[in-house]
Amino acid sequence: MEKIAVICVGNRLMLDDGIGPAVYDALTEDYRFPENVELIDAGCMSMDLLHVVRDFDYIITVDAIDGLDADPGTVFRFAPEDIGGGVAIMQSLHDLRLIDLFNAAALLGYHAEGICYGMKVLNMHPLDLTEGLTQPVFDALPLLRDAVLAELLGRGVEIRNADGSVFVPPAGDQPDPCE
Repeated sequence: MEKIAVICVGNRLMLDDGIGPAVYDALTEDYRFPENVELIDAGCMSMDLLHVVRDFDYIITVDAIDGLDADPGTVFRFAPEDIGGGVAIMQSLHDLRLIDLFNAAALLGYHAEGICYGMKVLNMHPLDLTEGLTQPVFDALPLLRDAVLAELLGRGVEIRNADGSVFVPPAGDQPDPCE
């Protein structure tokens, strides 16, 4: 069985940078996951997460992003190598990117696949330490949460609601939150 880690990255005290931890909270409060799925509230991405690359087959990261001409609250899905660098489509708000973690892990012989979900933020530099999200980012939080749930469902994960019942995604023509 494939082992999957969902790493939620961000600083809860830096306004919209806390989008990763907010997704972590929403997932852990409202859903239950099988033993092969682990949710991690990682704070800022660091080399302390090398064991995740060693121990898991697939890694999903959730982070605040900036650097794109998009409205705050826009959700993006992208490959780890697309963050930062010369041909980047966007930049994470953290110095260590998932691709950096993967590259460092590869030097140790660890390998995993991964995908990144990000949300365009409105305020990444609050003047004071401020817990919470700006309104457009808060309003779009369910889209980011649902994108992560869809990724897990697409990988064959059976998700349960907090009450133990099997999670069934809404039927019908739902818009893709990443378009």
